[in-house]
Amino acid sequence: MGKTVHVSPLRYKLKRLLREHRGSSGGALEDFLVRVANARGARVVIGTPEKGSAAFVPSESALSNEELVVAICQLNCLDRPQMLRLAAQLVSRNQLDLRKLVRLVTMERAEPVLAEMSRQALKIAPQHAAWRVIHDRFGHFPPLRDKLLHWTRLAEPVMEHGRPNASGWRLVA
Repeated sequence: MGKTVHVSPLRYKLKRLLREHRGSSGGALEDFLVRVANARGARVVIGTPEKGSAAFVPSESALSNEELVVAICQLNCLDRPQMLRLAAQLVSRNQLDLRKLVRLVTMERAEPVLAEMSRQALKIAPQHAAWRVIHDRFGHFPPLRDKLLHWTRLAEPVMEHGRPNASGWRLVA
């Protein structure tokens, strides 16, 4: 994305969690993040199941949903933009501690990604509380050089019974 990344304490924590669990097959950290998001009910992107032993999913006390969202939105993740839909789904539920999220986003330097996601989400739901807070805090960040994702990736169509076309859109939550 044309941005430099910093040494991330959160990324070290994630790698430590994977290392401490002996049954983990290693794999990409991003696969682990998808598994955790899926285990916590995010279903817009389904990862491949871990082979061998039961998949390791840390408790929310070991890895909070706020940390999960920020980890998915880090600039040093593998180029898998579909993963951002999982972070957006967790934010759209409106169940995060927004103070903690804002602090983590700043500490982990994920502001550009969340700023762009908030711009797209507010096109669908301009009054959404969580996205409004994120946009108010990080909206001043310039758009990324490359198009990160389109607003339709954060939404699902609202269909009227018996009608072929969507009557509107709502955030996936």
